[in-house]
Amino acid sequence: MNNAVTRFFRPFPSCRPWQATFFALLVPLSLFASESPNVVLIISDDQGWADIGYNNPKVYSPNLDRLARSGALLKRHYVMPQCTPTRVALMTGRYPGRFGTTALQASNEPSFPLGTFSLPQMFQDAGYETFMSGKWHLGSSPEHGPNHFGFDESHGSLTGAVGMYDHRYHAEPDTPYDPTWHRNHEIIPGFQNGRHVTDLTKEEAVKFIERKRDSPFFLYLPFHAPHTPLDERGTFVDTPTQPDPKNPNRWLNEDKIEWFHDPEGKIQAEPSRDKRLLLATIRHLDSAIGDIVQALEKTGQRDNTLILFSSDNGPWRNNGGGSYPDNYPLKDYNQPSSLRGKKLDVWEGGIQVPGFINWPGKIEAKEIEQKVHIIDWFPTLANIIGLEPSKSPEWDGVNLSPVLFQNETLPERDLYWVWSSKINRWALRHKEWKIVKYGQGEPQLDQWLLFNLERDPEEKHDQASLHPEIVSALHERFLAHRKRDSLQDTR
Repeated sequence: MNNAVTRFFRPFPSCRPWQATFFALLVPLSLFASESPNVVLIISDDQGWADIGYNNPKVYSPNLDRLARSGALLKRHYVMPQCTPTRVALMTGRYPGRFGTTALQASNEPSFPLGTFSLPQMFQDAGYETFMSGKWHLGSSPEHGPNHFGFDESHGSLTGAVGMYDHRYHAEPDTPYDPTWHRNHEIIPGFQNGRHVTDLTKEEAVKFIERKRDSPFFLYLPFHAPHTPLDERGTFVDTPTQPDPKNPNRWLNEDKIEWFHDPEGKIQAEPSRDKRLLLATIRHLDSAIGDIVQALEKTGQRDNTLILFSSDNGPWRNNGGGSYPDNYPLKDYNQPSSLRGKKLDVWEGGIQVPGFINWPGKIEAKEIEQKVHIIDWFPTLANIIGLEPSKSPEWDGVNLSPVLFQNETLPERDLYWVWSSKINRWALRHKEWKIVKYGQGEPQLDQWLLFNLERDPEEKHDQASLHPEIVSALHERFLAHRKRDSLQDTR
């Protein structure tokens, strides 16, 4: 390797990655320890880069936009290509491959072992009251539910997507994971049938915020929206979303359902029927988040509450229907983006999503162009609430506090992706360079595509033949990550 390339790709430090990054980026704990902020962590489902107002003026999401623009807007925010792997990364601060192949794609099987030190466990150990409402999907049986990983209380679905109004996991009979709608791992009689899951999650959050308490809280809200089935009935709760037989380009009762109409007329200006349904779903989600912020304000807790938001992966785009109850097929229903790929892809469109962090009076309004990943949220929150480094796990993520609070620059590090229990999608990014391979079999040096994301963010021009030395250097970094992965299939 020549000197220029050696300077570009500095070797791994001799200490463990989490030790190097945590100590290098440690913000004095005294800045935050006395605050003990409440933390509200919100995850949307399948919301693509262009499916939010601050990235796309065609989308009506005023509450999300206000939070993003008054906080730290993460312009290059990465996740994993699918829901379960992203949730593994969030809950552990580690790449999901560290836990075996089951964690690499959506699954009802346990994603990581009982006893794994998790984000809510950290808050619980620090004296926080911990609560979640929404989608768990990290082990869909009560034996591996959220209360085993640091939540005092939990509500929602143990599985992933559900019918928006009947809250069943599958339209198919005899699945062992249905019914799934629970409170503290006990199935709720009647499954709270007839209420939209977005409203139920919001109402649980508001009731929790309004409780009298002497300790800070951690509130985790993994919403089901805008994952399919998209079903926005308004007051017509007994009528599933379906085309109007008199006008197939309109939804039945669309003129009378509030979520299809916004004060600026953006949703109705969209000519595509299917895209209007997605926009209505996001408006509903955004309204729920606005109600949660309002509850914080009314109870006098807003100024001492840190809010984090991210989607779990890129957009799905086409939905064939079936599988979930009342799942009407949709075509090209997400907003278009220049990013290549979608959900399940390790192209940028599958892994780069909306994200922000907001804390009034503590984090100034700014746009962060540096590359961050959802694996960074665990070490960042650990630093904010005063976790001593000696007690921290072996994170892959880094502490973002210097970037959030002091406008400093992160040291360069790798971002790494593998997807599917059979692993057929592979990628690694370092600085502006990214290598990508599709297809089964451990990547060989001559199989990588190479992209310069600063010059080619749409990943149109493969540079591998022009820069074999960079491919080689990134390949070595990729192999170092693969050595840390577990090859075990835990299903």
